[in-house]
Amino acid sequence: MANEIIVGLDIGTTKIACFVGMRGENGKVKILGFGKTESIGVEHGVVKGITQTADSITKAVNEAADQANVDIDEVWVGIAGQHIKSNPSHGSIMIPAEHTLIEQEDVDRLIDEQYNIQLPPGEEIIHVFPQQYIVDREPLSRDIPPVGVAGKSLEADFHMVTANVQNLQYIKYAVERAGLKIKGVVLEPIASAKAVLDDSDRDAGVAMVDIGGGTTDIAIFHDGIIRHTSVLPLAGNAITNDIREGCNILKRQAENLKVKFGSCLVQAVSENDVISIPGIRSQAPREIYVKTLAGIINARAKMIMEQVDYEIKLSGYHKKLIAGVVLTGGGAQLKNIKDLCELMTTTDTRIGVPNEHLDPESVAFADLAHPMYATGIGLVLYGLEKTEAPQVDEEEKRGNAHVDIFADMGAEAPAEPAPQPAEQSKGKDKKVKGKGKFDDVLGRFLNNIFNEDIDE
Repeated sequence: MANEIIVGLDIGTTKIACFVGMRGENGKVKILGFGKTESIGVEHGVVKGITQTADSITKAVNEAADQANVDIDEVWVGIAGQHIKSNPSHGSIMIPAEHTLIEQEDVDRLIDEQYNIQLPPGEEIIHVFPQQYIVDREPLSRDIPPVGVAGKSLEADFHMVTANVQNLQYIKYAVERAGLKIKGVVLEPIASAKAVLDDSDRDAGVAMVDIGGGTTDIAIFHDGIIRHTSVLPLAGNAITNDIREGCNILKRQAENLKVKFGSCLVQAVSENDVISIPGIRSQAPREIYVKTLAGIINARAKMIMEQVDYEIKLSGYHKKLIAGVVLTGGGAQLKNIKDLCELMTTTDTRIGVPNEHLDPESVAFADLAHPMYATGIGLVLYGLEKTEAPQVDEEEKRGNAHVDIFADMGAEAPAEPAPQPAEQSKGKDKKVKGKGKFDDVLGRFLNNIFNEDIDE
C-alpha cells in the first residue's frame, strides 16, 4: 500500500518511545514523528502499573502525533521480559491426493497446526519461525521453497516464541487505556534486528544483542533464518543500581556517572582520575575514583556478557557467526562494551545503529540514528513489511498470526498487581543465574575499595 503510515510503540523499562513512519522514496523508513517519555509502571520489560504505563504511552504518542500531524489509533507494540520463552517444535501433514504439487495452503495448514499445540498453562504463542522443510523425509535446501515440490508428506522444524498470557493482557490493557488498538505484537529483538541488520548479516550468521534498561534481548540468525531468541533479565539498570549502591549516591547521579565517565574495562581508565559528586543539601561533595566506577561497571557487565555467551553457545551456532555479534540498544553506548564483548565471547563485535535503514529526511535524523532507538524504528520497519507484503516474509510465513492473540482476552482490565515488598523483589533477583555469587564478590570488592584512604 502506497504511503502507508505505520506506528511503532516501544514500551521499555526506562523509556516509552513512539515512532510514526512511512516508506521513503529511497525504500528506507522515513520517520515523520517521534515522541519519548520516561517509562513509569514497567519493570524488566513487563507492565506492572497499567494506569501509569498508559499515561506514559499517551504522552509519547501525543508528542509523535503532533510532530507528524497525524491521528494515531493503531500501534505495533514490542514485547520483551523474562517471561518470553523459545522452544523447538516439529510438525507434519499429509498432502491431499488432489494436490499434484505442494500448494501454499498446505504450508499454511502445517504452520497453523503449530499454533494449536498444547502449551503449559498461561502461555501463548506469539511467533512461529520455520527452520527446515522436509518433503517425503527429504530435507529441502533453503533455496527451494516447499510450494511447487512434488510430495505426499510435508514436515518442518520450527522455532516457537511464547509469552505469558497475563503479561500480554497487561500490555493490552495499558495500550487500550491510552485510547489505542494493537495492530500486532512483536518480540523486541526481532524488531531491533530489522533496524540494525541486513540480509548479508542474516545469511552469514550473526548474534544481535539489544542491551536495554531492564532486559538484554538476543536474536541469532544463520542462512537468513532466525535460529534462536532469548531475553535476559539483566541490563543497563542493573549497572546503574550497582553504582548507586556501591558509591552511595542518588540514582540519577549514578546514571550520569555511567553515561559520562563509565567504562567496561578497568585497565582502560586512569589510576588517579577523580569525579566530584555534589552533596545533598549541606553535605560536602563526594569524590569517586574513575577506576572504582569502572570496577563496579566491569563486574556487572561481565556477568551480562557471560550470559550472552552462554545463550550463543546454547543456540549451537557459536562457530557459525561469520558476521559476529552486533550490539545495540541504549546499553551499547557504554564505553568499551564492544571490547568486553569480544573478550568474553571471542567473537568479532560491532555496534549496530539504525541509520542504515533510516531515511535521511526523517525528523531529527541525527538523534534517531542511535542504538537506543533500534527497537522503535524496527517496529515501523516490521509493520511496513507486513502491510506491504504480508505473505512474503521468509522469516515468518504466517506473519500476521500474532495479531489474533488477544481475541479471547477480556475487554476490561483487572485490578493492577500489588507492589511487592522489597524482600520479595530481592528474592526474585537472586533466582537469576549467578546473582547471589555476584553480590558477594561485588560486596568484597567495594569494601576493599572504600576502606582505602580516599580524600573526600
